[in-house]
Amino acid sequence: MKHTISVLVRNESGVLSRVSDLFSGRGYNIESLTVAPTLENDYSRLTIITRGQDSVVEQITKQLNRLIPVVKVVDLNSLDHIERELILCKVTAKDEARSEILRIAEIFDAKIIDVTNKVYTIQAFGDSRQINSLIELLKPMGIKELVRSGKVAISRENQFVNLKNI
Repeated sequence: MKHTISVLVRNESGVLSRVSDLFSGRGYNIESLTVAPTLENDYSRLTIITRGQDSVVEQITKQLNRLIPVVKVVDLNSLDHIERELILCKVTAKDEARSEILRIAEIFDAKIIDVTNKVYTIQAFGDSRQINSLIELLKPMGIKELVRSGKVAISRENQFVNLKNI
């Protein structure tokens, strides 16, 4: 089963290494990892996407909670949450396909952020299903390059403690 794990950590060197070591030490792959500071620059949030049995992922979550710089760990699968990812995609812009590319981008609420004689660069964000659908529609046009951000996720309710009280 796929799990989306949100981890609040103190910004210290080596934190990311310790978190990834915990996964690799148990033979689990991190499919996606996104890290960025929170509103409080002393803290960052890691969003980790992994697949595994619920019992093993639960064990990893408990062990993550024991790491010193970790403040809180939440498996978002147990909560109502929102996930998004960003892509930047370069598509071949042949004369006969330009209007089709614009139409597809409009359907997915994507933006053309750069144009050359031969290539349109598209920016889009959404859930994995939307992003995958967009990519499938753009493939016949000729995708030259594609970059995905990995997922970011947040619960619909407040999941973390007030950072000012730490």
